[in-house]
Amino acid sequence: MLRLTWVQPEDLIGHELRQAAQDGRDAGAVARRWAAAGGHPAPLRAGASPTRARPELRALAEELLDELARMPAPLGGTEPAVFHGPAARSTGPAPRRERELDRLHAAWLGRAAGCLLGKPVEKLPLEGIRAITASTGNHPLRTWFTARGLDPEIARAHPWNRRSAATCLAENIDGMPEDDDLDYPLLGLLLLRRHGRDFTTEDVARLWLDELPAGRAFTAERIAYRNLLSGLEPPLTATHRNPFREWIGAQIRADVYGWTTPGDPARAAELARRDAVLTHTANGVYGAQFVAAALAHAAGPGRPTVHEALRTGLAHVPPDSRYARAIRCGIDAAEAERTGTAAGFDTVVDRLHAAYGDHHWVHVLPNAALLAAALTHADGDFAGSVCRVVSGGWDTDSNGATAGSLTGLLAGHPDALGEQWTAPLKNRLASTVAGFDGIGFDELARLTLEARA
Repeated sequence: MLRLTWVQPEDLIGHELRQAAQDGRDAGAVARRWAAAGGHPAPLRAGASPTRARPELRALAEELLDELARMPAPLGGTEPAVFHGPAARSTGPAPRRERELDRLHAAWLGRAAGCLLGKPVEKLPLEGIRAITASTGNHPLRTWFTARGLDPEIARAHPWNRRSAATCLAENIDGMPEDDDLDYPLLGLLLLRRHGRDFTTEDVARLWLDELPAGRAFTAERIAYRNLLSGLEPPLTATHRNPFREWIGAQIRADVYGWTTPGDPARAAELARRDAVLTHTANGVYGAQFVAAALAHAAGPGRPTVHEALRTGLAHVPPDSRYARAIRCGIDAAEAERTGTAAGFDTVVDRLHAAYGDHHWVHVLPNAALLAAALTHADGDFAGSVCRVVSGGWDTDSNGATAGSLTGLLAGHPDALGEQWTAPLKNRLASTVAGFDGIGFDELARLTLEARA
């Protein structure tokens, strides 16, 4: 039996009910109807429940999804559909081409290494990650995960991510395997090369249909892809039966827009917004704007710091939104931990999990809080940031990728990341995006620099 993940109506309704509770809609009556009919909650970690629902239950799920969509969102005043931050730009002397290539090379490598670090433990609960690192002498996390020395009982209780175990452990890394956290920056680069900075959301949609295999899209992206194939156009692609519209997907697509607009965070945030609204709304879009703006600041002139980049990102999301509150929560938690050590970061993680434990592990809000906390606590250090954010759980590979991108850019040179993290990548990225399979990160840096023109 084929159980395609992230699209089954009987699973989507549970996620939409949770979304309604978090955005303030009163969905109690809908939840009671669903439960009375024998409906189940959304799967906690998997993308689909194991068995197909009865036809009448599936029809009810579709009816209730539409009913929930008609409920007004009470947070519209603080979470508008469109938000523009300040238009200020950073200016300085013309950058040297060699220096900019090094910075972009480090950003691509950092994104790949951070993603790769998180891939084996994606979907694992926090207690599982901590049990694995303690069992293998790697707690606090400081290097790649390994199965060597892992207690068999812990391995059975907390198995590695099925798709990643063969390519992402210390003993078997051989280049950078494919991951959507790298595929989307490739698509963003391709978008800018084809359409320039005047691209539209419809251009993004056409590019996906041309270049992105449907099976490589997940959560909100898969729903939007399905909606496109059903004849819907943006922005309906983001809202029609899409309970994942405030999850992390748009945030992981934003890097290229920041890398290619150095010193212009407003432009970066606007490019990221145009991409994001194909699949996301509200906080899902704000995540893309935040990351793009932060990276644009980090790519700018002078010697930007991670703390300045975070403040810049915050200036480009609505200040009273749940996303802005999540970023501030992460920064505050990190600053309150006084040891500044990797071991001390465990208490920061515990505080964030207590605050956001009711959210799905792919939702943008807990992951944004954790990202901001790790970057703050590690003071923008590359290894410290990626290890802290991955050790905190939730969407480990996506958070590792974003933390690695920003801190790699700030580090300024591939050598500054450390051979431990870059050598296993072998300057080789696997991808099903046409024309990019096997490409080197140095070549990606060159193409990204060309896209700035």
